[in-house]
This record gives sequence, structure tokens and C-alpha cells, in this order.
Amino acid sequence: MDKILIIDDDVQLTELLIEFLSSYKYKLVAKHTPEEGLEYLEKKEASVIILDIMLPGMDGFQVLRKIRENLSTPVIMLTARGEVTDRIVGLELGADDYLPKPFEPRELLARIQSILRRTHSSAAIIENVHFKGLSIDKNKQEVLLDKKPISLSTTEYEALILFIENSSETLDREFLVENLRGISWQSYDRSVDVLVSRLRGKLGETPNNTRFIKTVHGVGYKFIGEPED
Repeated sequence: MDKILIIDDDVQLTELLIEFLSSYKYKLVAKHTPEEGLEYLEKKEASVIILDIMLPGMDGFQVLRKIRENLSTPVIMLTARGEVTDRIVGLELGADDYLPKPFEPRELLARIQSILRRTHSSAAIIENVHFKGLSIDKNKQEVLLDKKPISLSTTEYEALILFIENSSETLDREFLVENLRGISWQSYDRSVDVLVSRLRGKLGETPNNTRFIKTVHGVGYKFIGEPED
């Protein structure tokens, strides 16, 4: 059974979500302070984390930064503000999805199911992929850069796999949105570019050093990694 950890100080909302999501056979755990949530993650695992941005003492961005120091668990961020800048900051820190309050519980359920489908389907594939300087174990969802492991969020990992599986093609932003999120972003939203930039940074790339993901100006991105002999 998949376990969902909710970190939100809104007790009424968490009780509503626990009642709703439990009916879909998920195990729910709620923590109402950042400290309680982080302490829980030190001892136990979760399949998905639902994290509110507006928390007492430590905001959700700070909590996410601490989570990403050790864990790649998928994180869905919640906020009452709904600003594009919040979404971009969250993605830069490693969030996997973003939902502004107020929201319909069914929409959150759809986001959770989408993330879990991606993580479960990836884990079911037993295959190793090797490029010069880059190796991916799809079974373990482990990525090695120059033989050293790197930590990717779920969305970063899925983006890398998407690039690799379509390595002969240039992928435009609309394709990436549809295949990574299943939702539509407005044209001014820089979320796709932020995601790819973050992934490229973790792959050791700089503007002057492109090893794996090439920008095709005015179109999108293309994977250019060289297969290992």
C-alpha cells in the first residue's frame, strides 16, 4: 500500500484529505509542523509527500530543501498564493508538482495517481542504459555520472528517461509538458525550462559545456549523449 505523508498546519484540511484519500486505499500520515514532518522522514519512508508552502517557523521551500538533501521522494507542493514565481522556486528546489489552494480533492488525487504511475512503471522496467559518462539503472532508478551517483527528483529522472527514449528527436516544450505532467501550463510559465536547466546542472553541464542535453533554439531540447562502445 502506498503511503502519503501530508505536512500542513491546516488540521481541518488534513483531516478532509485523510478521509478522502483513505477511501482509495492509500495509507495517510499527517504532520502539522515542519519539524514533525522532517523527523518522520528520518525514520520512515513515504511514497509521496504533500507539502504546504505556508508553514509555521519554516516555510515549505526550506522543508523541501532539507528533504532533497537525502531523499528523491516525489513532492507535491500546496500554496494559498498560487503565484507563478512560487511554482518556479519549488521546481528549482526539486518539487515534482504544484497545486494552488483552494483545490478539489479529486484534482490532488489525479496528481498523486499520475506520479505513482510514473514511479511504479519505471521501477518495473529492468534495464541498464549506458552512455559515455552516464549510466542509468532503470530498475533501481539510479543514475551515475562519471561513475558517481547523483540525486534526481522524480520529475528530473522522468525527464532524463524521456530524453533518452527519444534521443533521435528534438522535444518541444509542449511534448515535455504532456508527457511529464499530464497538465497544461500557460506559455509564460518557465517551468519546463527550469526543470531542464536543473537537470542539466545535475548532469554537470554549463552553458559552455553541453554533454547530454542540447538546446535547440526556438524549438526545445535534444539528448546528444554518446552510447558507450
